[in-house]
Amino acid sequence: MPFKKLRIETANRVGYILLDAGSRFNKLSITTIRELKRAFTQVEEDDAVNVVVLSGYPGESFAVGADIGQMVHFSPDEAFHFAELGQSLFARIESCSKPVIGALNGITMGGGCDLAMSCDIRIARESLMIAHPGARLGIITGFCGTRKLPRIVGKNAAREIFMTSDPCDAATALHMGLVDRVYSSDDFWPKTVAYAEQVARHPLTALSAAKRLINAAEDTDLRTGCLLERETATHINSLQQHLQ
Repeated sequence: MPFKKLRIETANRVGYILLDAGSRFNKLSITTIRELKRAFTQVEEDDAVNVVVLSGYPGESFAVGADIGQMVHFSPDEAFHFAELGQSLFARIESCSKPVIGALNGITMGGGCDLAMSCDIRIARESLMIAHPGARLGIITGFCGTRKLPRIVGKNAAREIFMTSDPCDAATALHMGLVDRVYSSDDFWPKTVAYAEQVARHPLTALSAAKRLINAAEDTDLRTGCLLERETATHINSLQQHLQ
């Protein structure tokens, strides 16, 4: 089944999921979220892909959040199921066995910020504007943003982002740890591709294990985490020796 809101490209062991809503802004409509879930299943099953890049490049926006035009007509049950759908997408990205790089090419708002936070690494274009503007609209995210943002930037910064609705530029996002790298507009895509290809050259078994263990770090105590690492390292290292 063809995609309507995105396209997939593959090159040099990198799978690119490129949001393309056909308008200025990539909205996280029901259709877009469902297509993203299907796209991540497709690239994860592709043996030619070691790393996934999610972006709205070359458009103006990464993602601008939920489609408010849809949301205003939701019943309480529909609103619940929409939040559930979004959360299932982000859980799908976080559980993907391959590293996911969010290439934030422009405006990243609301649910788009939540989408970015589900990625393992976030690279920003210098023109980035990222925010959670729900308070200004009298709404709040249902996509786990209030749980994840404090873990990334700390509670104080998260409160300010949610309560002021003010957007952060790329430099501010980098300073608070919301993004990991910032590139100029001219360098953004070439350097993002080069970064992704560098990671993709590594064996997928090691990349997957590192992602799984790091993601589990916040949910396990130190001793349990160390035991998981020891068991995983023993298995991975034995497998690597067998392949040599």
